[in-house]
Amino acid sequence: MLVAMPSMPDERFARTVIFMCAHSAEGAMGIVINKKAPKVTFPDLLVQLDVIAAKDAIRLRSDVGAVPILSGGPMESERGFVLHSSDFNAGEQTVAIDKSVSLTATLDILRAIAQGNGPHRVALALGYASWGPGQLESEIAHNGWLTGPVDPSLIFDAAHEQKYGRALRSMGVDPAFLSGEAGHA
Repeated sequence: MLVAMPSMPDERFARTVIFMCAHSAEGAMGIVINKKAPKVTFPDLLVQLDVIAAKDAIRLRSDVGAVPILSGGPMESERGFVLHSSDFNAGEQTVAIDKSVSLTATLDILRAIAQGNGPHRVALALGYASWGPGQLESEIAHNGWLTGPVDPSLIFDAAHEQKYGRALRSMGVDPAFLSGEAGHA
């Protein structure tokens, strides 16, 4: 996970928590997990994508209607990515990120969720964050990000406004002691 430092110069990433999906010499890709997408619900999205008919939206189970829609990052904000528990696999369309979290970006997973056959835990993100070769490493070296272990409960928890502080505390950092000023000894 990446957690933005208070000194983060890019306002798009101020106070963000990012679940890293890929990181290699070619660059990095992650999903912001603590920013809710404005004015969109999962049932609305299912109707908009023709996964279900508008008349069927009211019949969805309450847990389906409660699927969080995240603002996953500034890149391709019209494209959806589903982070989910590893109990669902759509074959080649599903990428296992680690033993407990997978990523699927097809309509098939949305249909499965709507029908009650989807993964146990799920969060849908619109957009993603990405970095070119060496860019993320440079930002980390310049005190832009803290890195820490994955906490799946942060990914799927609906308390978005509390995730930043929880992520810091899970790394052993008290948010009250973070400074907006960066420096080097």
